[in-house]
Amino acid sequence: MRDPLSKTIVEIPFSGIRKFFDIVNEMDDAISLGVGEPDFDTPWRVRDEAIYSLEKGRTFYTSNAGLKELKVEIAKYLNRRFSLEYDWKNEMLITVGGSEAIDIAFRAMLDPGDEVLIPQPSYVSYVPCTILAGGVPVVINLKEENEFRLTAQELEDAITDKTKILVLPFPNNPTGAIMERKDLEAIAEVIIRHDLFVMSDEIYAELTYQEEHVSIASLPGMKERTVLINGFSKSHAMTGWRLGYACAPAPIIEQMLKIHQYAIMCAPTTSQYAAVEAVKNCDEEVAAMREEYNARRRYLMHRFQEMHLQCFEPFGAFYIFPSIKEFGMTSEEFATEFLRRKKVAVVPGTAFGDCGEGFLRISYAYSLENLKVALDRMEEFITEIREEKACQS
Repeated sequence: MRDPLSKTIVEIPFSGIRKFFDIVNEMDDAISLGVGEPDFDTPWRVRDEAIYSLEKGRTFYTSNAGLKELKVEIAKYLNRRFSLEYDWKNEMLITVGGSEAIDIAFRAMLDPGDEVLIPQPSYVSYVPCTILAGGVPVVINLKEENEFRLTAQELEDAITDKTKILVLPFPNNPTGAIMERKDLEAIAEVIIRHDLFVMSDEIYAELTYQEEHVSIASLPGMKERTVLINGFSKSHAMTGWRLGYACAPAPIIEQMLKIHQYAIMCAPTTSQYAAVEAVKNCDEEVAAMREEYNARRRYLMHRFQEMHLQCFEPFGAFYIFPSIKEFGMTSEEFATEFLRRKKVAVVPGTAFGDCGEGFLRISYAYSLENLKVALDRMEEFITEIREEKACQS
């Protein structure tokens, strides 16, 4: 019998994020700090709007590109929050989460052999989606001494005559790193000089704690080169609603829409009506969640300092990326042993690229109460490991 499976698909590994989450679900008294999902309920006014839309029988397909009312409000929101101007008719597409937008943008833009520059550590989907679209992923290893930001020189050094797209994953999952305006201006010069395009994944744009997020699409000469990816999962605690969007030059959106038509048809109708309320009237709720995340972020930094655990200070998303290199264990070994001995799940840094070795991703999208218990267990574990090492030396 012939092998029914695609070799390309078989060779793509499963996500390293879910492994420890699946294990912890089968353990009693275990705490997971591994999944990047807000612990907040979706704001009530958003849920209420969804209920109302169902009561009104709004359960039919929307336009393939998305509900007009939603696209109009997203355009207003992007202008209000990030000084971006997009034509909702021709430069915007509503998708099933930001993940679909990433996938179809690559498929719309890449020909076989085109290279995609992917700074790592970063979200797990960029490499496999590049491969699925026939592209060639080229990894740029980000450095802790640069606060895991992408520098203009690192970008310059990675470019070849086959390079077409740069993925810009900031604020960053898993490191929590951000790119400030001056950082973006420096790499924008390189992008324009080499005639590249950018996929700017800004799903965490609302979650910055040092200064307001700056989109590279707002810089001179960059909007026409940028596919902006965003959505409602992280900012509005709407992960299960599966709603995202892409903004890009009209010719790119047109081809993304073609793929979206055949593969998806349209994003969920109820989610779209709910999102109109979210993007129009929930700035205060988003700000309140951001303030709570910031308190948790500061708490984790304080505890790591007390433990003498090395960790650069992240200013975005809801992740922290401490170094565990001092313990002489791989990230996988540390995470596995931590889970076994203390029943706390974290994600090895290597789930986000080889350069994540020696680090852990800890999500603080969890209650402060759970974080305190987990960090107490982590301190116990670290103390035990240090004592064991001292006895061996």
